[in-house]
Amino acid sequence: MGSFIEFILGALLQLLTWAIIGNAILSWLIAFDVINLRHPFARQVARFLDAVTAPVLAPFRRFIPPIGGIDITPIIALLVIQGVQFYLLPWVFGPIRAVIG
Repeated sequence: MGSFIEFILGALLQLLTWAIIGNAILSWLIAFDVINLRHPFARQVARFLDAVTAPVLAPFRRFIPPIGGIDITPIIALLVIQGVQFYLLPWVFGPIRAVIG
């Protein structure tokens, strides 16, 4: 049971990683006027990605200002997510796997 929960949390963190990367790429495409937000599908995708990533990026944005007009908070958030995924999850669920099997 512990390894299943670890798998689910790892998969959710991986999906969050892809959402942050997608949001960053979409913001570049919007900034360079490749994608127009007047298109309904593009607007829905942008809103969805903002809704998913904003709660994760907001705490980082409070402490890390844009550097030279570039927002580096997605990079910092990705580093933290990767650290949680590769170091914290195995550390937390290792003893649970040892006990349960």
